[in-house]
Amino acid sequence: MTTSAAGPVPAGATPADRPPPRRRRRRWLVALAVVAVAAVVVAFLLREPSPVGHWRSADAQDRYLAAYDEAFEDLPHPAETRDVRTSFGVVRVYRFAGTADRATPLVLLPGTASGTPVWADNLPSLVEVADVYALDLLGEPGRSVQERPVTDHDAQAAWLDEMLAALPEDGFHVVGLSIGGWTATNLALRRPERVASLTLLEPVQVVGDIPVGTALRAIPASVPWLPRSWRDSFASYTAGGAPVEDVPVAEMIEAGMRGYAMRLPQPSRVPEDALRDLDVPVLVVLAEDSVMHDATDAAAVAERALPDATVRLYAGATHAVNGEEPERIAADLAAFLAAHG
Repeated sequence: MTTSAAGPVPAGATPADRPPPRRRRRRWLVALAVVAVAAVVVAFLLREPSPVGHWRSADAQDRYLAAYDEAFEDLPHPAETRDVRTSFGVVRVYRFAGTADRATPLVLLPGTASGTPVWADNLPSLVEVADVYALDLLGEPGRSVQERPVTDHDAQAAWLDEMLAALPEDGFHVVGLSIGGWTATNLALRRPERVASLTLLEPVQVVGDIPVGTALRAIPASVPWLPRSWRDSFASYTAGGAPVEDVPVAEMIEAGMRGYAMRLPQPSRVPEDALRDLDVPVLVVLAEDSVMHDATDAAAVAERALPDATVRLYAGATHAVNGEEPERIAADLAAFLAAHG
């Protein structure tokens, strides 16, 4: 038995037996959709005494890391792997060498519970834009290790700023997906010194509220002891009904949601007045069929609160937009950076 990007492949299987790349991408990226809403209901899981994020058991950690390593095989080989110590713990960071002549690198912030492997489809085109750093969020499932409590949004910005300060460059184009978009915005509002620009891909709690129906459907998907089928059902709902089974990155996300207890403050909606205080160029990418906000209303908020921002609304896309439109995102990001020096 060997493995492919789409999961286990029986010995002797022919190329015809393997799912086509587009179908493969669609299947595993659907799993990403479930993780963004988990941030909204994380308070329901704060029942254990530990003040920091932790694995619920050694078996849970082993299961997650095995899935992480398998999913990571879909990524280009990183040029460098770092474990950066901050006041709140150790942050795992990977550097992927770019092919473009751009001095300021990208920093990729994933969605909740997803980790670096969710960028597999994006990295081949993003390294044509600049050098890329990708990290696992502190206090989330991944290879970063939280050691001290992160009690408020100031602390969330602080650990990320400390991580950036440990890298050799002076500034970064910060790209955030889903809750990573909120994390990027929070950084730019509270610790903007190293932020050269923001790119927000389907950001949660930044330019729109999560609908009540979506939040209610997320609750059972976020309870680790309920059947996996509940999480898979919600994942499919958030990505337009696409299926998700037997895919390495989906296995990784489900293992993290089931086996890791997060201890992070619930992200609050960024007020429009605060968005107006952003003093960096901003690119906002929204998906027309997102269930994380009303995309049309969210675009109007972005254009009103960020009059100098570049706002893109992708027709037919879902919250899994980073894998549905990786080349378009890279092209829009390259044009955005070229326009802003």
